[in-house]
Amino acid sequence: MHYRNREVELVRPGIGYDCDVLVVGGGIVGLSTAYAITRAAPGTRVTVLEKEPGPARHQTGRNSGVIHSGIYYRPGSLKARYAVRGAAEMVKFCAEYGIAHAVTGKLIVATERAELPRLHALVQRGRENGIPVRELGAAQITEYEPEVRGLAAIHVGTTGICDYTAVARELAHASGAEMRYGAEVVRVDRRPELGVAVRTARGDVLRARVLVNCAGLHCDEVARLTGDDPGMRIVPFRGEYYELARPELVRGLVYPVPDPAFPFLGVHLTRGIDGGVHIGPNAVPALAREGYGWGVVRPRELAGTLGWPGSWRIARRHWRYGAGELRRSVSKAAFAQAVRRLLPVVTEEDLVPAAAGVRAQAVLRDGTLVDDFLIREGARAVHVLNAPSPAATASLPIGREVARRALAALASAEG
Repeated sequence: MHYRNREVELVRPGIGYDCDVLVVGGGIVGLSTAYAITRAAPGTRVTVLEKEPGPARHQTGRNSGVIHSGIYYRPGSLKARYAVRGAAEMVKFCAEYGIAHAVTGKLIVATERAELPRLHALVQRGRENGIPVRELGAAQITEYEPEVRGLAAIHVGTTGICDYTAVARELAHASGAEMRYGAEVVRVDRRPELGVAVRTARGDVLRARVLVNCAGLHCDEVARLTGDDPGMRIVPFRGEYYELARPELVRGLVYPVPDPAFPFLGVHLTRGIDGGVHIGPNAVPALAREGYGWGVVRPRELAGTLGWPGSWRIARRHWRYGAGELRRSVSKAAFAQAVRRLLPVVTEEDLVPAAAGVRAQAVLRDGTLVDDFLIREGARAVHVLNAPSPAATASLPIGREVARRALAALASAEG
């Protein structure tokens, strides 16, 4: 591959550094990391490289805007700890900087008897994670959502919504970092005794003491560019959304009971900060890392996904689940049928296509879907290798943890 050619050495003794820490990726995790570094160590020179013309163009700006409570995640995991902490911090950050947000609460609704044990398990998990949960019978559901039907539900009061794109912009500004947009990294030259240099697609070269990889959908590629084996592969899953033509049917946030075998939350109803109601997402394989529609195909990226043994093991393990997701992707009627489990009055005509998102899901060689945040270190490098939902909610604590590791690497390099 082209980035393996090292005909020019970019890092040489006697060459000055353009910054202390170079962050690759201008999504909410990269920007939170830059913010945390400059807060923890004022005077540290931070540069953020983002290949798009502005911040938050992928996972950050294409999610449903939910501030997750942390109820779904295994007690003691990074997701559980950082989501619970991050939710409170995100509300405070939005209030401090005047960013649109609201603490709305949400319902998780069981519509079949087989889901009731899983709903009860969520109650226990919520309590273990320190999250207040109210159990509801069928009649009580309508107190919160008059049009929603179910056998039982739980109400989680700490869930909210916000504008994550606005959060990302504020983090970029408040960090004081140098932001370079339209700066796609195509080559990395790392010398443990000297530092790291990157070349962008425009031909610019930047030299830093430490590199932080927050490249999201491309984080495994950046890790390999750096010379580190990430031990995983990003397998992209597209989430397709509709907007509800009759938003008055839904007051807040309504979720199904998730499938514990798959790290996706299922088709849910989300009243956003703008008052509109999004429905989705489903989860189908994307044919490109940024494959926001079936028509977006990048053969090299698709070949990389298909060549990863874990992809085939996922397919064999979860083919039945995947078949249902694919059916809902190609059939609006099937999607509407899934929505009617929660919202019986909805019709196909109520569903208006909306922008899709792509989840950067880390998959191990054996087909394991990485279910926690994954941060690994190399010489003069820190790699964030799995940060899908609830990473936006948890971005402030994640940023502090990545910043801690980056500053430790910086201190070690200077020592």
